[in-house]
Amino acid sequence: MKKITVSFFLLFFIAITQAFPQSNPVMNIFPEGTILHGNIPYNNDNLQKHLLDIYLPPNAKGKLPLVIFVHGGGWLSNDKYADMGYMKKTVAEIVSSGFALASIDYRFSTQAIFPAQIQDCNRAVSFLYDNAEKYGLDKNRFALMGFSAGGHLASLMGLSKNNNVDSFYMPGTSKSFSFKAVVDFYGPAELILFPGADNAKSPEGLLIGAAPLARPDLAKAASPVSYVDKDDPPFLIIHGEKDELVSPRHSQLLSAWLTTEGVDNELIIVKDAPHFGEMFDVDELRNKVISFLKAQLK
Repeated sequence: MKKITVSFFLLFFIAITQAFPQSNPVMNIFPEGTILHGNIPYNNDNLQKHLLDIYLPPNAKGKLPLVIFVHGGGWLSNDKYADMGYMKKTVAEIVSSGFALASIDYRFSTQAIFPAQIQDCNRAVSFLYDNAEKYGLDKNRFALMGFSAGGHLASLMGLSKNNNVDSFYMPGTSKSFSFKAVVDFYGPAELILFPGADNAKSPEGLLIGAAPLARPDLAKAASPVSYVDKDDPPFLIIHGEKDELVSPRHSQLLSAWLTTEGVDNELIIVKDAPHFGEMFDVDELRNKVISFLKAQLK
């Protein structure tokens, strides 16, 4: 009887927390007076993973350039608040510098395999584009910023946009948007590069529903480097030297392809840095990110 009672209350608690979203846990990171439009459903449904948040600078005037923030988590964990916790100063300075910031959720690979994740991300951007006037956004000045799996998705969005890959978009949604820049923090660039590429249960295997080495066609379709061409937006790529989860080779390969195609890019390998953490929120890197965004979104 005790077990039944505990299980009941656990289920009740989960139902309540899902039905009534909790208050924003990262709002204290942002400058005082930041305006929040929280938990906006971007796909006209009630999926918890089809929500986004928009943060607007205090006393904002005119149409604002927008940075679209894509969280990491191996395509199977975390949410639209993730990565902000160790990037507090950078997140705050983005808004302080006059940029709007939109952070998006997307379905996990355990809920739906690729291309569901890129479909969700593009759908969120489509919503932001279609509703730009409502939220005071400049639809012609969109940039992407992603971390780890979010870096993969941000890179994939930026690189594939001009390839018009129909399967990357939900039917009937706007494709009119474009991206001025991409900031990629340690995102996977080529799924075959992973040590677990022969394992269907690895994060990259779960993403595409098969071991990448067993299905190189699926791995290629989900790899950002497959879409590099001369018309892609500028990239700022940042990766930890001692990253044991996503090898720096991913970013080195992406940068090499961009350079080969004549796309403006800069690769920064952070000495002694692991896969993520406050080492990426230091003054030198933060100044690089803000300067890059200001130059590309001016």
